Amino acid sequence: MRRGQTNFYKLKISTILLMPILIFIQSVTVNSIKKFISQLLPKNRCTDDAVCTMNQIKISFPTSPYLKVILFILISGFFGCRNQTTNTSVIEATNVVDQNLPKVVATTSVLCDLTKQIAENTINLTCLIPSNQFPQIYQPTAEDGDALEQANLILYNGYNLEPQLIKQINTTKNSASKIAVGQIAVPKPQQFTVNGRRVNNPYIWHNPKNAIRMLDVINSNLNKLEPSNRTIYNENTKRIKGELTQLDNWIKLKIATIPRNKRKLVTTNNAMDYYTKAYGIPSVTLGSEAQATDQRVKNLVQYIQKSNVPTIFADMSDTSTVMVSIATEAEVNLSQRQLYTQGLGEAISDGDTYQNMMVANTRTIVEGLGGTYLIFKPKAQN
Repeated sequence: MRRGQTNFYKLKISTILLMPILIFIQSVTVNSIKKFISQLLPKNRCTDDAVCTMNQIKISFPTSPYLKVILFILISGFFGCRNQTTNTSVIEATNVVDQNLPKVVATTSVLCDLTKQIAENTINLTCLIPSNQFPQIYQPTAEDGDALEQANLILYNGYNLEPQLIKQINTTKNSASKIAVGQIAVPKPQQFTVNGRRVNNPYIWHNPKNAIRMLDVINSNLNKLEPSNRTIYNENTKRIKGELTQLDNWIKLKIATIPRNKRKLVTTNNAMDYYTKAYGIPSVTLGSEAQATDQRVKNLVQYIQKSNVPTIFADMSDTSTVMVSIATEAEVNLSQRQLYTQGLGEAISDGDTYQNMMVANTRTIVEGLGGTYLIFKPKAQN
């Protein structure tokens, strides 16, 4: 028997064995096939787009089950190839890592984003604390420890924002530079009282002027790490600083639209203190859940009622119901839009970058207190 004849009989046997399965699949998917073919036909085959149906199109399908199976195989193969190609390209695109690039670790989402904006794809950047998690209670993982040991540069906020990570950073045997970006950028931070003692406020990034100083610290250390990319880092830093200057001016204009008698911010904690001081907004905070005693809650309710505050604001990371109770008792609105205080938002949120986070918080405050919000669009710089 010839080789060609052997292959023919093999194909014939395979077709016979697969035929019942293919006919069943074809019967289930025939409507889908019809719909697909109808989309390929000229639209003028239908007299009325709103009621265009397969009966009006008058597609003539082959009556032979063998021809139907062949048609099904051809179309399935077409779509199968397309899907396989698309999925493969996505996987390859998301897994490309250049192991020759310097390894940089950033503890917080804010530091991570600012570093990414400056360095672009010139480093391997590892971000430790996920978005919208409290840095103060974050517990380092084994993977975090490995990243810190292998890093060529470690960037952290400081001022005890991420205490467990700072402890691990200080005890690592890695000789890489360990930079407390927040402490260097703002050597004289604001303070607040916790359990009767004054502590440094670590949330310095809520003032864009402080974020600009953070950019300078990050840029300086990236230049030391990778001098060959100095031009990229310096140009990106200059551009981002220009955007943040525009953002700062925009926030001032938006806050000014809030009626003066309503310009008060009531929130859950002190994270927004840098923001309120920068833009002249009186603020009152409840404090942490542990500090939310009955007397403290009562005092806050009385303040809200006397101050004509229209809306109070919860933290994006706050899962307690205390603010709901306060809003109900004080008979004011609790903003449906929560504030990003502990870091950036998730990748699909309106606070996924530093700039977007500041815009989102400003929108939440301005709209909640009766001001006028307009979209922030930074102008291109020369």
